Amino acid sequence: MKFNIEHHTRFAFNKPIGYTIQQLRLTPQDGFGQRVSNWQVKVSGLSSTQLDAFGNTTHTLVMDTPHQEIMISATGEVETDLDWSTDLLAKDKSKHDDLALPIYLRSTALTEANDQVIQFAQQVASQHKSINQDLLTALMNEISQTVILNKTTAENQQSAITTLTAGKALSQGMTHLFISCCRALKIPARFVHGYCFNPITKQLENHSWADAWLVGSGWQSFDVANNAPSNGIHIRLATGLDYRDACPISSVMHDIGNEKMSVNFKVHEMSQIQQ
Repeated sequence: MKFNIEHHTRFAFNKPIGYTIQQLRLTPQDGFGQRVSNWQVKVSGLSSTQLDAFGNTTHTLVMDTPHQEIMISATGEVETDLDWSTDLLAKDKSKHDDLALPIYLRSTALTEANDQVIQFAQQVASQHKSINQDLLTALMNEISQTVILNKTTAENQQSAITTLTAGKALSQGMTHLFISCCRALKIPARFVHGYCFNPITKQLENHSWADAWLVGSGWQSFDVANNAPSNGIHIRLATGLDYRDACPISSVMHDIGNEKMSVNFKVHEMSQIQQ
């Protein structure tokens, strides 16, 4: 599938502020079955572009004069659900993340496992003889049956422990729980944030899912919130150890609490790619 995407974010402040720094992770990259073209990120201040430790293309936005509004737009075209298995150029382009696999076994504040999470993971693993696709699929199924996807859940309550305890979460929380269980089972796992296209509403939504590493297969993607593998309706933006590494916009410095944020998506399903 081919999508033409417009992502507009506006920050409005109740009173002028003098300084803002934001990290933007709004640039998808080639790889994992997607190809990107004509992608642009435009901001209302000065920005610089770099790759972070996880291979994400990031923009650092700096505004050092009084301002009461910040405008950010990301636009371009993305093809998904492509067969990259025989495309050597594409395979080279997809090797953005050169970090050693043990890094993806590290616990973070959002993926930390307590006894309840560890027991949950081990109970699923006890029904499988080896670490394979079936085990990870069963783990995804078990989380989707245990935790309700609740889009009204507060964003600051999305840790793995809180998700399992509350039994409800956003896609971030369900992904953190899946990653936490994987790491408890010594399976490298990472957080993925991007877009998910709803073919019924024709709307693009911010969404999170996970990659887990299997020996002999490499990174495999699991959309726990939708209880399905990642497929042609997913567009990857960034990866990391948890949501904080991969979130689309993070404010390093400005007057939080003095702001109102609005996000607007426009997406056109341009065509079905012929394989």
